[in-house]
Amino acid sequence: MGFVKEFREFAMKGNFIDLAIGVVVGGAFAKIVDAFNKSIISPVLALVLGKVDLSSASVRVGTNTVFPYGILIQAIVDFIITAFVMFLLVKGLNRWRDKLNVAAAPTPSEILLTEIRDLLKK
Repeated sequence: MGFVKEFREFAMKGNFIDLAIGVVVGGAFAKIVDAFNKSIISPVLALVLGKVDLSSASVRVGTNTVFPYGILIQAIVDFIITAFVMFLLVKGLNRWRDKLNVAAAPTPSEILLTEIRDLLKK
């Protein structure tokens, strides 16, 4: 019974639950970024560069050996695009959060009035 109790305590720790939620939300967010990449970024790149499909590039060695290096190149390009989109989203969220923090920060006169109030309470 000690093993089950120990596992339950481990599973119910805040960090474990936060990690599980992060993984689930991250998976859902990855779908959003992938859809954004496929529906907006890739068509724009196709307009600018022409239709490019790197995944079909391969090298044939001998009669039956094929090295589809294009799949790796396409995965790298997809990763770079996804990372760039994530960077832009995080940058925008940070800018928005900073604006909220600045708006919530007290002005110097409010700080001074708070100090005066606290001194008068004493």
